[in-house]
Amino acid sequence: MELPRSVKVALLLLLCLAVIAGGGWIYSRWILPEIAPSYRTQFLVDTAQGSDPRGAADVASAVRTTVGNSGDQDALALRAFGGECGASDNTRRLADFATGNRRKLMQVTDGVRAAGSPTLVRGIVEAVQDFSRPFDLAATQMNRVIVITRHGADACDDDIAFVENEIRDRIRAAGLRLEFRVIGYQVPKTERDGLRRIAAGAGAPDPVLTDTLPELKAAVDWYANDEPVLRGAQKVIDALNPAAEQVDAAVRAIDDGRFEAAEEHLRTARGADGKVSAVLEDLTGRTKNPTERDIHARTLRLRDWQRSVLSTAGDLLDAERSGTAGSPDPRTAYRKAADAYNTEVEALNRTLAKLRAKSPVAS
Repeated sequence: MELPRSVKVALLLLLCLAVIAGGGWIYSRWILPEIAPSYRTQFLVDTAQGSDPRGAADVASAVRTTVGNSGDQDALALRAFGGECGASDNTRRLADFATGNRRKLMQVTDGVRAAGSPTLVRGIVEAVQDFSRPFDLAATQMNRVIVITRHGADACDDDIAFVENEIRDRIRAAGLRLEFRVIGYQVPKTERDGLRRIAAGAGAPDPVLTDTLPELKAAVDWYANDEPVLRGAQKVIDALNPAAEQVDAAVRAIDDGRFEAAEEHLRTARGADGKVSAVLEDLTGRTKNPTERDIHARTLRLRDWQRSVLSTAGDLLDAERSGTAGSPDPRTAYRKAADAYNTEVEALNRTLAKLRAKSPVAS
């Protein structure tokens, strides 16, 4: 049957829309998660003149050290603030977000020189905007700004209440899940309360105040590298522990002869593996020091023991349903796997507690 031209056009348009929609779903569901960075981290650094002529160089040195230790899947960027009030260049984007750009950032920091007045507020506002540019890939884990400042007051905006509200409004308007971490380096005592209020306006914890270069490097590295490791490992525990509890409930149901209930518990537990795959992949790229390598290895062992717990519980269910004991005894195998899982959880929690105790926030 010959269709009218208008119907043919309408059908062709519908077919094109279906192809576009399908392609968009494939892109967002499968391709995007593979190419998106785990973390997008921007370093916002103070290049204004200060009391110590070495201050800007120290900040640059801390960034170089930290960038060299960053995760393989992190998209890093660098922005500076410092200049004249009202000038278009009183905050500058020195390096755009990209993965694998650690060498570039380290080179860019070599050219940092102190000049102008502290324009901290505009630096923060523009940093927020940097996360909202079209076609940028959102982070699968977190977007973050790590502010490293030698000043707690802004040369152009001295109304702290206004500054707090301005920062809050800009972050809210951007509609982003965006974390701020603020580190002060040799900030004058008279400006530290102001810096705390600026941090509060950005929704950040109290700023970490450092006085020496080793303290500064430790603080920057903690936020950029240790905190993601700690957070990732905790996510693994938080996802796998409820799954282990579901398996334990399944075994109790098996003991009571409630096989359908046991199967439902096991089905729920099987979903945990997918929840931790992206986190484990991120931790794979964060193995630059012995602590990170140890935590990565422990999270992998924990995932493997959880799989063993699930597998042996499934074998136990099959054996009880069929009325055959099986060899080796599935109940013994389950208990062995469950004990090993619990031991690994305790060991990982102890390791994370030691890392958490090193946080500059805890000191």
